[in-house]
Amino acid sequence: MAETTQTVPEEKLDFKRILPILVIVLVDLMGLSIIIPLLPLYAARFGAEPIVVGILQATYPLMQFIGAPILGRLSDRFGRKPVLIASQIGTLIGFIMLGFANSMVILFISRIIDGLSGANISTAQAAIADSTNEKTRTQGLGLVGAAFGVGFVLGPILAFIVLASSGQNYQYVAWTAALFSLISILLTVFWFKETVADAANPEASRKRRPFSIGALREAMQHRPTIMFLVIVMFFYQIAFGGYEQLFSLFTLNRLGMDARDTSGLFMLAGILIIVIQGGLIGRWSRKKGDRWLALMGIGALAIGLIGTALTPAMPVPWYDKARVLESLAGQGEFRVSIQSINVSLPDEAARGWFGIVWLMSASIPAALGGGTLQPAINSLITKDSDKSEVGGMLGLSAAAYSAANAIAPLFYGALFQWFGAPVPFFAGGAILLALFFFAPKVIKN
Repeated sequence: MAETTQTVPEEKLDFKRILPILVIVLVDLMGLSIIIPLLPLYAARFGAEPIVVGILQATYPLMQFIGAPILGRLSDRFGRKPVLIASQIGTLIGFIMLGFANSMVILFISRIIDGLSGANISTAQAAIADSTNEKTRTQGLGLVGAAFGVGFVLGPILAFIVLASSGQNYQYVAWTAALFSLISILLTVFWFKETVADAANPEASRKRRPFSIGALREAMQHRPTIMFLVIVMFFYQIAFGGYEQLFSLFTLNRLGMDARDTSGLFMLAGILIIVIQGGLIGRWSRKKGDRWLALMGIGALAIGLIGTALTPAMPVPWYDKARVLESLAGQGEFRVSIQSINVSLPDEAARGWFGIVWLMSASIPAALGGGTLQPAINSLITKDSDKSEVGGMLGLSAAAYSAANAIAPLFYGALFQWFGAPVPFFAGGAILLALFFFAPKVIKN
């Protein structure tokens, strides 16, 4: 009986301990997600061409690809708290510059600074790894993902409110994001407690290996499972990131759905992912294990992407081609000529329910895989890492994720333009199917 009393608490997540981390992630993501949807329009005000807007959007993940593993390794050596504060200060500076930007050069500099210092999430994940055990780690990382999702749902809503109340003033949105960044800094300083046990001990910090590319490469070479998991993370985000970013164009092309219709699908998928990451993933991890969770996530996402690609070209029953074209043209100073919209829309005569029902059915396994795979992979990485290397290894995972985010829209966009709407989703599903058959040989129980 005494043995049972000792093991039960270990299988329960200490919410009180990780709550500050979750709140900080939520506040950070609120600031980031306020800005992301408005960046293309922000750049358009300075006369940026579409290719320049694409480069601007890729700047942040590219800089994160460089900065995340460095800051992650530094957090192993000096502690999570100082690195988290430093990265948040960089984000604050980037948002302030964005608010005062009067040229494309300032926009690019603001995104470079924010990207290089953008280790907030990987450092928070490392803090979760410090604060959990092997039984509860996936649940903790899943809750970080859920906070991430909630932030991305609430951020655009807040951006809409700020724009509506400020007369479409984009500077106010940037300063609101800066305010959230400042709040996250204050929360980290006064509420967050250091999770690296001996971070305050200078002697212990000196004994840890300093950051170097060689040290990270050596750690990866001695841990082939981690190397494979980082590769899985990269291709997962190539497939899922491209799916997210081109989903709206796909639904427009196949089902005649405008931004309002597609946003409803995004909201439903977002709620499903939040439920999976916030409530179900911990239970599944304890019952089945992270290996099963990762393999299930890869397989489910592959099915979802291939199912999406097979969506029949049948516009929704309420489809009105003229109304959709009018909504695409926009309003006010951003309105363009309807004739200049180079998007292939479906024929009104083929309207019906089958296409949207099929797509919603395919979205369920896609959301299931997208919601489980990232926390499962990161949990497996932490369990195969030395305790002194968790931040660095999660930094590598974050770097792979960021690199994929920069490549995914280019990869999917090129296939979409050259070969048709279904092809990029087929390609993403095929990549994941290959990983699904290869992964069991590398990821051991």
